[in-house]
Amino acid sequence: MPKQKLSPLPAAAFQILLALAGEDMHGYGIMRQVAEQTGGRVRLGPGTLYHSIQGMLEAGLIEEVGLREDDRLGKERRKYYRLTAMGRKLAREEAEHMAELLRVARAKKILRGEYV
Repeated sequence: MPKQKLSPLPAAAFQILLALAGEDMHGYGIMRQVAEQTGGRVRLGPGTLYHSIQGMLEAGLIEEVGLREDDRLGKERRKYYRLTAMGRKLAREEAEHMAELLRVARAKKILRGEYV
């Protein structure tokens, strides 16, 4: 994912950053977490997930933290990923940008409720 594609941050990349904000995860765990954190509205397929992960690794937003076993998935070793400081900063900036858009939408009476 070349730098020019990071602004605005693609939705799949933002969801992956959010998923990794809490803990290190392997690819399948990220897919499950994204589905959970979006109430099932976003489901990343393997192609989208691993293409996004590769680009985010190249951009320094996430890093590999090695192979580990996942007892929930049998004893198979899986590659885990971690959010970097740059990835956390970019996720925070994107969230702040979205919060500002929500404030504008509420001020213009396009969106109601307490989202922010």
